[in-house]
Amino acid sequence: MAAVDEKPTVKRDFLMEIERKYQKEWKETRVFEVDPPTDADNLEGSALQQKYPKWLGTFPYPYMNGSLHMGHGFTISKIEFNAGFQRLLGKRALFPCGFHCTGMPIKAASDKIIREISMFGEDFEGYRPAQEEEAEPDASAPAPSADAAAPTTNVSKAKKGKVQAKSTGLEYQFQIMEASDIPRAEIKKFVDPQYWLQYFPPIAQSDLNAMGARIDWRRSFVTTDANPYYDAFVRWQINKLHALDKIRFGMRYTIYSPKDGQPCMDHDRAEGEGGGPTEYTGVKMEVVDWSPSAKEALGDCLTGKRVFLVAATLRPETMYGQTNCFVGATLDYGFFSANETDVYVCSYRAARNMAFQDIISPRDNPTKITSLKGSQIIGTKIKAPFSINPEVYVLPMEGVLPSKGTGVVTSVPSDSPDDYAALMDLRKKADFYKIDPSWAAIDPVPVLSTPTYGEMTAPALIKLMKIQSQKDTVRLAEAKELAYKEGFYKGTMLIGDFKGLPVEEAKPKVRDQMIAANLAFAYAEPDRFIKSRSGDECVVALMDQWYLDYGEDNWKVQAEKLLGKMETYSSETRHAFEAVLNWLNKWACARTYGLGSKLPWDPQFLVESLSDSTIYMSYYTVANLLHSDIFGQQPGPLGITPSQMTDEVWEYVLASGPYPTSTDIPKESLQTLRQSFTYFYPMDIRSSGKDLFGNHLTFAIYNHAAIFPEEHWPVSMRANGHLMLDGKKMSKSTGNFLTLRQAIDKWGADATRLALADAGDGIEDANFDHTTANASILRLHTLIGWCQEAAEAASGFRTGPLTYHDRVFQEEFITLARETKKSYEATNYKEALKSALYETLMARDWYREVTFEEGMHKDLVQEFNRTLTLLIAPITPHTSEHIWKTILKQPGSIQTASWPDAPSSYQPCPDLLAAGAYMRGTLKTMRDAELLLVKKRAKKGAAGGPAAYDPSQPKKSVNVYVASTFPPWQDQSMDIMQKAYDPASGNIDDAKIKDELTKAGLLKDKRIMPFIQLQKKRITQLGAEAAFRRQLLFSEVEVLTLLIPYIKKNLKMQDVNVMTVEEGRKASAPDALLDQAEPGTPAFNFFNPQ
Repeated sequence: MAAVDEKPTVKRDFLMEIERKYQKEWKETRVFEVDPPTDADNLEGSALQQKYPKWLGTFPYPYMNGSLHMGHGFTISKIEFNAGFQRLLGKRALFPCGFHCTGMPIKAASDKIIREISMFGEDFEGYRPAQEEEAEPDASAPAPSADAAAPTTNVSKAKKGKVQAKSTGLEYQFQIMEASDIPRAEIKKFVDPQYWLQYFPPIAQSDLNAMGARIDWRRSFVTTDANPYYDAFVRWQINKLHALDKIRFGMRYTIYSPKDGQPCMDHDRAEGEGGGPTEYTGVKMEVVDWSPSAKEALGDCLTGKRVFLVAATLRPETMYGQTNCFVGATLDYGFFSANETDVYVCSYRAARNMAFQDIISPRDNPTKITSLKGSQIIGTKIKAPFSINPEVYVLPMEGVLPSKGTGVVTSVPSDSPDDYAALMDLRKKADFYKIDPSWAAIDPVPVLSTPTYGEMTAPALIKLMKIQSQKDTVRLAEAKELAYKEGFYKGTMLIGDFKGLPVEEAKPKVRDQMIAANLAFAYAEPDRFIKSRSGDECVVALMDQWYLDYGEDNWKVQAEKLLGKMETYSSETRHAFEAVLNWLNKWACARTYGLGSKLPWDPQFLVESLSDSTIYMSYYTVANLLHSDIFGQQPGPLGITPSQMTDEVWEYVLASGPYPTSTDIPKESLQTLRQSFTYFYPMDIRSSGKDLFGNHLTFAIYNHAAIFPEEHWPVSMRANGHLMLDGKKMSKSTGNFLTLRQAIDKWGADATRLALADAGDGIEDANFDHTTANASILRLHTLIGWCQEAAEAASGFRTGPLTYHDRVFQEEFITLARETKKSYEATNYKEALKSALYETLMARDWYREVTFEEGMHKDLVQEFNRTLTLLIAPITPHTSEHIWKTILKQPGSIQTASWPDAPSSYQPCPDLLAAGAYMRGTLKTMRDAELLLVKKRAKKGAAGGPAAYDPSQPKKSVNVYVASTFPPWQDQSMDIMQKAYDPASGNIDDAKIKDELTKAGLLKDKRIMPFIQLQKKRITQLGAEAAFRRQLLFSEVEVLTLLIPYIKKNLKMQDVNVMTVEEGRKASAPDALLDQAEPGTPAFNFFNPQ
């Protein structure tokens, strides 16, 4: 991240001192440790929850291979702010946090360190940068620690983060860790994967404590079999899914790392998360006659072999229309032995995928006989399976990629815009492309018909989109998508055994025919580049494996039912879930490399990292009762051992199963576990980054639906976008990166939290702005100063009955408190911050200014400061705690205070709100009107003309004219709009408005349409009822009369005269001026009195 200019830090340091003080106090008083009620009165589940409201909020537990970054902090803040709000509502708000260690990342990094020690020595003393000459070893290098048994974790370490180190160009794992402030002498301890589990969790806990997170740390744990209690929990979960036939075994395509020898799922990847297999049809095009160049290069090496160019197509139904075959002239093509008689020609990448799908043998290492450049293959004659042209030629094509498909492309120019454009280029420039024109002489063949483009889809699109050549890649990509959708969904076959069938039906039938005739085979490859944590490019393998049967019809129905009942806070989130449910399919749940729990019935495998983390939220409800440390080495208060936590016990505790008669756990202890679970579950909210829609979040829906009864299904899930820093993507490679601790050290906890709340809430990407964080320091410091000054000056404030201005101010901050509550409930923290802090302080500023003569009311100021402190407490707990206890002298901690709801006797007064907005708006309008007169005077003065009003004169006055009725044309327009408004849909029929205006003779009035557009906006902002109500809720004259002292002071007026339009006419005020006045919009006449 770009360096921020250092400024004096006195205010920040003051805030940070407050933060450290209250963090220590909260820890000592255990204020965030939450337990079920002890006086349950034999109540359970929802009945107990109703009597003693609870809330459980979770976020994806962070992975323990480095420090938390601001992306973590942003997602965590969504639950953290909610936890603070729920506490204010009087709920037992439980916010737990575990530490994820399952999977490959830690093991892969450990293996890298092992390799680097073998290369450079135990303390890497043999390492020399490539640009440096050999030199003597650094004598100042720290000596190895004598104690290598336990981690010497220092929470000041590892704050830069390994990803920031990557941005500096560091090549080795030890350099990355050294850049993370881990001493070189300690790095060798990380060869043990278990050491990572001991080292990083304390750092994460320290960082979150420094943030002021309201976490119950008693419930923390590490995953994998390092914690035997959690291991038992995972075994129960996996066994139950297996028993329910949700986990199956069979042949299927999966993303696979040959180096690791196992499937490579999302969290095992260094690149390509979210990628999966794409299934093609591999078309076998047998060579009939090699080009002269190929013949010379190949010699006799293929004697006795059948050679096939292999193309990968997604459109086997179009193979009837092949006119040629394309290769990339500059690409390398390997000749790979498929079996004893056949040789396949394709890219090495494709051959590698085929080898792991038993298409090419041996399975793990395709045998390459020889290779040729594509340019040497051009001019070769081949067979075209199923084509009405049985033999075609190999031609060059620009843009053939070795990273997609096989590098060999079938050509069907009737239906592929790319193929048609390339063929036309070759015909136009045969000499340029060095081909014999006869090779490109076959014309496109109609294969299918579409209603939009007829029998020649590609030529039609090329003409329609004015595509000139194959170099127009952008429009060709658009044309390709249009052609595919039109052909697949609306096309009808014109040729072949399935003539007359819709393409959608014919496609699989043609594919099956080709495969049955041994003219094609099923082939798959990754849909993008995928690299494992060990640095291996992954392939698609066809293999026997254990998999979760996501997408199975009955299970999918359960998942859809759960989603239907669940709150998602936005339509975008719901639609994202629905989209994933529509495509999510079988998911490999076991692997052999990394850390994790063993598959109970097949212990050679480990449970995959996204499969052991789907219902662990339920484990939080009992973790503190089972163990007293994150590794489960110390039993919890119930004295239960890991071996006692059998599947039957877990089923009883978490899934309403029968009492486990075979257990030796005391009945009272089992009941305590079960009561804790049934009290805190279901989970009230799960918050996560949007990148987990395609795996973890949807997996959680599936698994909860399968394992738990409906009353324990999640209540809600929300998702947020990625966090940008200062408007730019947070990037490992550019250095625009920030850890959570770095932010807290730079701005303090509350200023960081405030900037996180201001960053945004939807699934679109949010922005953490350092200027907001800097401004927050001043804002919070000033707020504390105001509260302190108000407390010290309280004896000088006014007492007695509330004035009109008092009542307006009170109504405004009560209303803002209600709006803030709604925003917190909707998890819209940016909006909550706006109403809780920014708008509330604006209301205070106006009140302070408008009561400059009589002064502010003592009780009202105290009520305001108390309310404001509570409103912002979820976001800025340290600042609020300081004001609450030190300045307001309130009893107890703000963490146990209550939300500032209005008294039960309170009745909303919209007239006061309207009057407050009117006063501020009118003053601004008057100021703008006077400024406009100043500008006009300057223009007239330059032209030598007269000017009636001189604002520079010491004597200035203004007459304010108030109207009691609207102009007739406005009333007519509003009546017409109201007739055209549909209350059911909330829409306005514009055609009806136009008809009615025509009938009334108003359509040509230039004032009408701008007025109607303005009223439409008012309907959107205020609602139809308020917008159509054409009467003010207050007396305009009375309010303006009350405002006269402030207008005089603010605009420096000698006199302010408020009168009605009728009074103005009697006083001979100009009609043109009086006609400008409307109810709520007075007219002004500025003048210089004599």
